[in-house]
Amino acid sequence: MMRYIMSYGVALMLLLLIAGWLASGTLIQGGNGPENGEQAIIDLIEPGEEGPVRKLFISLGLISQPQTLEESGTGMAVAENNTDQIEPVANMVEEKLQSVRTVRFNAQPMNIEVAVRGQTEANATISVRAETSGIVQELHVSKGQKVEPGDLLCTLDRGTREAKLAQAEASLAQAEITLERARADFETNASLREKGLVAANTARQYEVSLTSAEATLRAALASLDDVKTDLEHTMVRAEVGGTIQDPLANVGDMLGNGDICATIVQLNPMLFSGKVAETKINLVQIDQPATVRMVTGQEIAGRVRYISSSADPSTRAFELEIELDNSQGTLLDGVTASASIHVGTVRAHLIPQSTLTLETDGTLGVQIVVDRMARFRPVEIIGDDNNGIWVKGLPTQVDVITLGQEYVRDGQLVDAAPAGTETQS
Repeated sequence: MMRYIMSYGVALMLLLLIAGWLASGTLIQGGNGPENGEQAIIDLIEPGEEGPVRKLFISLGLISQPQTLEESGTGMAVAENNTDQIEPVANMVEEKLQSVRTVRFNAQPMNIEVAVRGQTEANATISVRAETSGIVQELHVSKGQKVEPGDLLCTLDRGTREAKLAQAEASLAQAEITLERARADFETNASLREKGLVAANTARQYEVSLTSAEATLRAALASLDDVKTDLEHTMVRAEVGGTIQDPLANVGDMLGNGDICATIVQLNPMLFSGKVAETKINLVQIDQPATVRMVTGQEIAGRVRYISSSADPSTRAFELEIELDNSQGTLLDGVTASASIHVGTVRAHLIPQSTLTLETDGTLGVQIVVDRMARFRPVEIIGDDNNGIWVKGLPTQVDVITLGQEYVRDGQLVDAAPAGTETQS
């Protein structure tokens, strides 16, 4: 029996020692920073400072007696003295200004251009057609050859046309003889009637004969002209200058009246054809200068010569043509190109794209310096080129923050210094 009492006593003593050891420690809550979040375990077991458990642990020497306000006064005074020493240092940190670099920009004229995409087109494509029928006897041109007005393109077989010409000439000679005879008979009859040697009613007969002979002569002349014209049409000639291309007849082809002998492309002047969006059509006018750039790398100046008065129903865009000088023959038909039509100028600033920043509400703008203070100014992008972007909305002369604009806010004092000695204008 005594053994059991001793065993339970020893166990109870061990429990008290373990509890006292745990209660004398502290509980640390993470995430509160250094020296924060620590709490004595005894305060969790018994919040009150006069509880029986706390008194028991104090009497056993497991935890220490709590300090009074007077005892801790010295520590508080030291803490207050340390606080007084930290505040000037903090003020010195707050007074240090953010360093930024600026560049001065001046407003300058910017060309306003309307961009158009399209392709080059020949000024005209003419199909030279035969005006009579016949077999192509000789072809005088080849594809790619340049021709001038009046140059011979095709020669057709004359066939029986020369025989018809001789017959028409003979008919004309016979009509002329008949007319001379009818005119002499009419004059003789008139003389005899004046002398009273023939009846007056005989005049009608000679008048009809004379009129008939005159009509026969006119018919013979018309027939001869037709035969001559038909014979001339066997020689197919160019009416305009240009370059020969397909379709082109071959020797031995049978051409009917209206069939194509050759095709002539007029490449000077060359045209650029494209479409302008309806939102910009009011900016474009006839005779405005333009610059056309080919995908081949060629660049040539021209002028607007045609603007459609009605929009394409499917795209709501207006067709436009720009005339280009191609006297050197370097421009080709059907090449993809883009045109910039110069419609005017506006004063704006050319700034680096890297200077752009966003306000908290998403407004696009730049940070500038006014009286050592950063100021946010919204801008509108109106163009770009290889040197930067064109914006409007800034004063005529402005110091734009080019380095450090991401670290300042509107109204903040800054330590601004020029980014370089050069002044951009």
